[in-house]
Amino acid sequence: MAMNLLTRKPRNAGKRTATSAFISFFSAAIQPMKKPIAILLLLFVFAGIFSLFWYSEWRYSLPTPVPEAYHAVAAGERIDISHAFNAPVKKPVFLHFFNPDCPCSRFNIPHFKDLVKSYADKISFAVVVMTKDKNYKESSIREKYGITVPVLFDTSLAATCGVYSTPQAVLLTADKELYYRGNYNRSRYCTDKKSNYAQTAIDSLLASKPEPLFNNYALTAYGCSLPGCKKQDQ
Repeated sequence: MAMNLLTRKPRNAGKRTATSAFISFFSAAIQPMKKPIAILLLLFVFAGIFSLFWYSEWRYSLPTPVPEAYHAVAAGERIDISHAFNAPVKKPVFLHFFNPDCPCSRFNIPHFKDLVKSYADKISFAVVVMTKDKNYKESSIREKYGITVPVLFDTSLAATCGVYSTPQAVLLTADKELYYRGNYNRSRYCTDKKSNYAQTAIDSLLASKPEPLFNNYALTAYGCSLPGCKKQDQ
């Protein structure tokens, strides 16, 4: 009896052996397939990333929708910004409309800083932060983006200047008349030097020339709609 107890096989031993054999067989069967499956997974991931990038590019290549009750401000119109920015008398003013939550605005920061570096002695620069997030402070904007010019949070300046997207550049003459309002560059990364619209406007103003004849890529707003804007009914 003792010998029978020692030599008797567990009841489930056959099942476990069959299961182990099946697992071994399945592992051996899929082994040659692992590399193709990994390649397919990688292709799927890259396709997803490319699709997101393409969608983002396509989205921001379209003009920003004009909001309801938008009031256009014509070139040459006098702009009163004294309630928000104490700009030096008889010195042109450049307002950079910026939303830290807008990808286009973030891509634009290096180009804007280059303009400040090149023209700060001739023009008064300021950043106008367009956001509903009250957690943003002047100190945090300066520190995070390396801004050295005044940072304003008066969002009413957008309507005053006829701005409804970010990033947008507004250039005022020394008499505070609107000289240019529009895009910085045809590329949202500001890499196309031939279309440095804002810089062209600055150079023209400092040379006491009339505003250049810009194309629609300069004057039609592209980028992110301002927070809270509602699309105008067509």
